[in-house]
Amino acid sequence: MTKRLLAILSLACALVLAAQVATAAEEGGELAPSNANIHDAAALQHGAKLFFNYCAGCHSLKYLRYSRMAEDLGLTKEQVMRDLNFTNARFDDHIVSAMPEEDAAKWFGKAPPDLSLEVRAKGPDWVFNYLKGFYLDPSRPVGWNNTVFPNASMPNVLWSLQGIQKAVEDPHSPEGIKLALVKPGRLTPAQYDEAVSDLTSFLEYASEPAALIRRSMGAWVVLYIGLFTLLAYLLKRQYWKDVH
Repeated sequence: MTKRLLAILSLACALVLAAQVATAAEEGGELAPSNANIHDAAALQHGAKLFFNYCAGCHSLKYLRYSRMAEDLGLTKEQVMRDLNFTNARFDDHIVSAMPEEDAAKWFGKAPPDLSLEVRAKGPDWVFNYLKGFYLDPSRPVGWNNTVFPNASMPNVLWSLQGIQKAVEDPHSPEGIKLALVKPGRLTPAQYDEAVSDLTSFLEYASEPAALIRRSMGAWVVLYIGLFTLLAYLLKRQYWKDVH
């Protein structure tokens, strides 16, 4: 019975892994690592600044409060309300987009999605590469397309930082194209990669704020288990030493 259960679990893991590999292949093949780090306070603060200046006009983080973000990112109430709150929300309110859902649905056909769980759903590498994968495409309604998520309805809101990319044919690429920077932005490619990595780090934090505490406690939990195991072993030896 145990062997059969282990076989079923192994098969299930293999199927999940195969599905993930297939999904990655469909969405642009191998993804470059995001190097996201939720334990880098400076990266999280920079990522928050980018989100509220470029993303919060359309997207919300409805499961995160301004006050919780301030506490976790080491920001004061004054910093948050002055630099990151553009909707006249209260400090204890959830982070909601400045664009009403009804207007967004009327203007775009569908309201932009909430990004609270975006990184948990698709992974930091997917988000990082998606934000790097925009290129001009006059055939699309918004004038942009994306190598990671083809025919995405979102424009490249970070184009002023990244610059403008165009797709050129590349027979060696899985997609048959590669992106060429035809108009530089305010950041160099290396600086843009770092900025998008910081933005991804912030979105990863927003998807599970408790991870900051949970992961910091992990080492102490492992240490406690190790000490408890040692004490249990010594107690076992002491208890059974006279039993032959």
